[in-house]
Amino acid sequence: MPTPSPSTVFVVSGGARGVTAQCVIRLAQLSQCKLILLGRSPLTEGEPDWAIGCTDEVELKRRIMEHLKAQGEKPTPMGIQKLLKAVTSQREIRATLAAIQAAGSPVKYLNVDVTQVEALQQQLEQAAQEFGSITGIVHGAGNLADKWIEKKTEQDFETVYEAKVQGLENLLQCIPLAQLQYLVLFSSVAGFYGNPGQSDYALANEILNKSAHRVKQLHPNCHVVSINWGPWDSGMVTPELKRTFADRNIRVIPLEVGAQMMVDELGDRFHSEAQVVIGSPITPGSVIAVLQLQTYRIHRRLTAVANPFLRDYQWDGAAVLPPTIAASWLIQACEQLYPGYEFDQIEGFRVIQQLRLDAEFQDDFILDIREIAKQPEGIEFEVLAWGGTSTPAAEAYYQAQVRLRPSLGKPETDILLPIHFPASEAPVPALMSGSTLYQDGTLWQGKCFQGIEQVIELSESRALFRCRVPRVGNRDQGQFPIQTFDPYAADSLAQALMLWSKAFYHTCSLPLGWTKLIQQQPLPKRQSYWVAIEVVQQSETSVTATVTAQSDQGEVYLQCIEMQMDVYHPISSHRSIPA
Repeated sequence: MPTPSPSTVFVVSGGARGVTAQCVIRLAQLSQCKLILLGRSPLTEGEPDWAIGCTDEVELKRRIMEHLKAQGEKPTPMGIQKLLKAVTSQREIRATLAAIQAAGSPVKYLNVDVTQVEALQQQLEQAAQEFGSITGIVHGAGNLADKWIEKKTEQDFETVYEAKVQGLENLLQCIPLAQLQYLVLFSSVAGFYGNPGQSDYALANEILNKSAHRVKQLHPNCHVVSINWGPWDSGMVTPELKRTFADRNIRVIPLEVGAQMMVDELGDRFHSEAQVVIGSPITPGSVIAVLQLQTYRIHRRLTAVANPFLRDYQWDGAAVLPPTIAASWLIQACEQLYPGYEFDQIEGFRVIQQLRLDAEFQDDFILDIREIAKQPEGIEFEVLAWGGTSTPAAEAYYQAQVRLRPSLGKPETDILLPIHFPASEAPVPALMSGSTLYQDGTLWQGKCFQGIEQVIELSESRALFRCRVPRVGNRDQGQFPIQTFDPYAADSLAQALMLWSKAFYHTCSLPLGWTKLIQQQPLPKRQSYWVAIEVVQQSETSVTATVTAQSDQGEVYLQCIEMQMDVYHPISSHRSIPA
C-alpha cells in the first residue's frame, strides 16, 4: 500500500476547522495530496465592515452590539454570540485553506452537510471531475449534546448520531469502497471506555469502531483505521476542564503531537490495525452523587448449564459453587452500582450453606445490599445472598461486607508481613509438583482452577507454594466473568490450605469463610508467584490460617486473613502429602 502522495485525493468531513483541520494541514505538509474539505459553514467573499481588522474578542463583541443597535435590533447574548461565531468560523476556514495551499496541496472547500446525501453526492461528483477519483476519506465530522441520559431528548440523540453514523453511511454511499485506499474515522475514547453524560456520543463512536473492523474484513487492501482520540488541547478544553482531566489522570493531546500521530497512522506498519486508542483511559471520577446510604435488591437466576466451570469443581460427587466464585458474585454486584470504583476488600465472608448445582439446576436468587458507609475515598456494603422462594433467614447462602475504592485510588496498606522466602537464590526444590497433585486426585479441582505449580514447604505452622493464574476461557466463566477480582485464581489460596489440612489431618472441607480478603493488585497472568500459609489456630475440628499471594519482589497481590476450614469432614479417600 503506497503512502499518501500528490495523486491521493482525500475527502475530509469537518476538515476545515478544529483538530481535524490541524491533522489535514499536517497531512498536506508531508504528502502534498489533494484535499476536498466539507463543512456546514458557508464561505463568504469577505467580512462585514464592523469586523474588518479586529481580532480582539472583547472588541469584536462591542462592535457587534453597536451594529445590532444601528440595525434597530436589541443586542442579546445569544445574538452577539451567533454573529461572533460566524466571523470566527469564516476566519478559521480561510486560515486552514491558506495553510494547506502553502504546503503545496490543491484544496477545495464544499459547503455541504454530510447528513444530506443528495447534496453530498452532487458536490462530490463535481469535485471529482476537477481533482480526480476520490481515494481516501477522513471522517472527522461530529456533534455533541452532553447531558445526563435522563435529560436527553430524541433530537439530542439524532444530532449526535446522524453526524457520526449517518455521515459515514452517506460518504460510503457516494464514494465506492472499492476505489478507496484510505478510510480514517475520527472516533473517541468515549466510545471505547464510555463517559458520563455522553451515552449517545459513546454509542455513535463505537459504531464507527465496529464499522472500521467490518470494512477492513471486506476490503483488506484498504488502509482502514478508527482513531479513538482522547481530549485535545484545543479551544474547547478550558482551564477548568483541564483541571478536571488532571484530577482524573487524563492527559490532553497537544495539537502538533496529535496531528503528527494521525499522519503516522497512515504508514505501512499500521496497515493491519483497524482501531487505535490515542489518549488516556477515561475513568469516572470518584464523586458520589447521592451521599445518603442506599439499599438494593438484585434478582438473579443461576443455571448449571450457563456455568461450564462447574464441571471442574465437583465436591463429594456434586457440583458446588466455589467460595471464591460466591465472593466474586457479591463483589461484582457492588461494583456495578458505582462505576469508577473497584474491589478493595471483602470482610466477614461466611458460607452459611453450600450452593450445590446439579446438571438440571436452575433457581432464582436475591442479593440484598445495604450501604453502611459512603465517602469519595471508599464505599462499604453489607451483602446477603439467599434463595428467592422463602425468607433470607431460611434460605441464606453467603454474607459479607464489601469495600470498594476509587479505581484510581491506592489500596490501604493494612497487609500483614508477607512470605519468608527461602534464603538461597538458587532454584528452590519442590516437595511435589502441582500437576501430580491434580492428576492423582489429591487436589480434585479441574482445569479452570488448577493454579498450584509446586509445593515448596510444609510444616505444622506454615507452608509455601509456587502458583500461576489458570487460563479460563470467556465461555467457561459463564455467569461469573473475571473482572477486577479473579475468583478462579484466588481459589489457589483455598487449595493451599486444603493441602495443608490433608497433610496434617488427612481430611478437610471447603473453606467456610474468612475474616478479611484484601486485594492490593490483580494476580499476574503470565508469571509465577508465591502463596504462603501462616497457621493462626488449629484444633481437632478446624484450622484458621492467613494465606498470602505475592511476587518474587515481595509485592502483595492478595491476602486472606484468618481463612477458616473444618478438618473433620469425612471424605471417601485421601492421599497423604509428605510433611
